[in-house]
Amino acid sequence: MSNMKYKISSLDEFMNAIKDKSPSILEIQTSLLFPYSIILPPGFSLRGVAPDKSVLSFNNNDGIGLTAHNEVANLTIMTNPANRAIYTLSDSIDLGTLNLNNLTVTGQIQILTRTGTKKAKLIADHIDIVGCDARKYSEQPQKYGVNVYQGAFTVYNFNDDSESIITATLTNISIGRKNAPVIGSGLFISGFGDQGGQVIVDILTTGEIHSNGMIPYGTANMITAAVFIVYSAHAINITHLGAITTYGVNDMVLDAWGKVDKWVVEKPITSYGPSGIGFVNFGIVDYFEAKKTIETFGLGARGFNQYDGTVGNAIFDSIITHGDGSIGIQISKPVGTIEVKGQVVTYGSVGQTLVKGVIMALPANGISIKAGGKIKKLIIGDSIVTNGNKVTSLEIDGIIEEISIKNGIFANGLQATGVEICEGGEALPSNIMVQSKQGVAHRTKARS
Repeated sequence: MSNMKYKISSLDEFMNAIKDKSPSILEIQTSLLFPYSIILPPGFSLRGVAPDKSVLSFNNNDGIGLTAHNEVANLTIMTNPANRAIYTLSDSIDLGTLNLNNLTVTGQIQILTRTGTKKAKLIADHIDIVGCDARKYSEQPQKYGVNVYQGAFTVYNFNDDSESIITATLTNISIGRKNAPVIGSGLFISGFGDQGGQVIVDILTTGEIHSNGMIPYGTANMITAAVFIVYSAHAINITHLGAITTYGVNDMVLDAWGKVDKWVVEKPITSYGPSGIGFVNFGIVDYFEAKKTIETFGLGARGFNQYDGTVGNAIFDSIITHGDGSIGIQISKPVGTIEVKGQVVTYGSVGQTLVKGVIMALPANGISIKAGGKIKKLIIGDSIVTNGNKVTSLEIDGIIEEISIKNGIFANGLQATGVEICEGGEALPSNIMVQSKQGVAHRTKARS
């Protein structure tokens, strides 16, 4: 970039400055209202003197369109929440490096590449998205019987060329507010499909993320997540330094269809809505650690679900669910070590929940190993406790190769079962206490 700098205090000054074909720095001096979207030519930087003073408002349209080798920094950017505050607008083969830094935003940030673009690099740091509604965009991942809404912060390689790639470093990203979530997903990272364009994120760190998909109850074919690592996305290192919370129907908190090497959550994971799972994995996660409680409150809102793919090593502080149909842990595929340092506790009975695009009735079992599921090592540092009627604290239709439960298994509800093992399955070690106050301590059933 050249060192040419324009100090911008009006719309006219901005429009005159971008007529200069050589890359320049446009420094916003004050608060400006734009009646239409603005496009940064290749190589241009848009900077504010200070985010509180340098405010760009767009009252009718999207905000800032990026082309290639652009920077947007030190600004407050405001659009209608259903519009895009920052977006890509180019079919260049290489978009170069796009830098976003120190931004407070109302509206969506959408870094989306299409056919024609083979390469882009995104660096984003200290981004705070105050409000957004990301539901209107038709580019949506589809798999497992569901579509996924885009997020307030979206990185999406929508090019089916398997050689196309977006690389990204995303640090200090915060989305929504407690009890004032963004609408749609929160942080959304996706490639084109299982065999298509890729996104690779080397580092992802966040503050708090709050989202609500606003999906009507009973909808079976639409989901969101506060953090969604979708197919053909590979995140090498994720750290959440703030609480992650969802509020609505089918709103997962953490969801993976892609690949994550290391995923660490320092603060609580909370879901308030029906069928809102704390952590659901269809992809490949090598290492996952939730250092605080996963807690869900809605009908059919499970704690941890391993549907497809695998997880190598998952460590949880504790898992608590409150709704009917809300299983604590459900495993449907082979996994490595699952460790819960505290308790797995469920309070619900039988209820409706979303399973791979179908709503069905499930009991709020504590831990359920389905046919085809296998755990190499299950470690419970405290206990498994269910409190609902007609549920099972530990259901084993699959395989647990090695198990340790320090303080026992408790089924406190009416007609509740402590342990249910499929026919031919191995009995629990004799040192694990099983207590069922109103029902059956142990039961064997035919393998499903």
